[in-house]
Amino acid sequence: MRGRLVVGNWKMHGELAATARLLQALKAALTPVEGCAFAVCVPFPYLAQAAEALRGSALAWGAQDLSEHDAGAFTGEVSGNMLRDFACRYAIVGHSERRTLHGETDRTAGAKLGAALRSGLTPIVCVGETLAERERGDTEAVLARQIDALLQAQGVGALARSLLAYEPVWAIGTGHTATPDQAQRAHAFIRGRIAAADAAIAADLSVLYGGSVKSSNARELFSMPDVDGGLIGGASLAAGDFLAICAALSQR
Repeated sequence: MRGRLVVGNWKMHGELAATARLLQALKAALTPVEGCAFAVCVPFPYLAQAAEALRGSALAWGAQDLSEHDAGAFTGEVSGNMLRDFACRYAIVGHSERRTLHGETDRTAGAKLGAALRSGLTPIVCVGETLAERERGDTEAVLARQIDALLQAQGVGALARSLLAYEPVWAIGTGHTATPDQAQRAHAFIRGRIAAADAAIAADLSVLYGGSVKSSNARELFSMPDVDGGLIGGASLAAGDFLAICAALSQR
């Protein structure tokens, strides 16, 4: 049975006092739920704080990115092994903001997928189309290209130790959200593309939805058969909103 997961992506938000309050509120309210997992991916400077605050709780933690390299003269980069020193479980790979703002490519995503796995992390690999690509009818072509690049770089077996997140770029921070049917169609396509390489891995793969999930739409999105949870942006910065989304997953 596929696992269900809600992950908060705090992006570049936080300060020590506010982060402490948010972590404490989440830790106090979240309890283990069979078949479900919960996590937050915090900015690098707050990983030690998250590890200290959340150890032994129902909430795991991770990073929002990692280097494709394990070590070396790469000023400003953070390796997967460094993240493991802070007991990170997850690392986001190939987020649309990394692709758009920092020029990361499908090749980069494939390399970072491998780096995460080498370090014993669970990568959350993001795929998805822009508004222009959707309006041209290229959603499936874009998803196929991104998935095929992962398979070519690391092999389908790498996805047995990974998570995927479908993030329609046009629905991130814009106030727009894919309808549950639109999300389901994209998730089903992703699973089908991977099934062409290995049906068993595709059947067990958790695919999260990452396009402006809110407490008001989470339950309907999570009711779709191929939507296994969410990668949550802005709503993960408010404890009440994030906890309501986690509850929606638990009640699926």
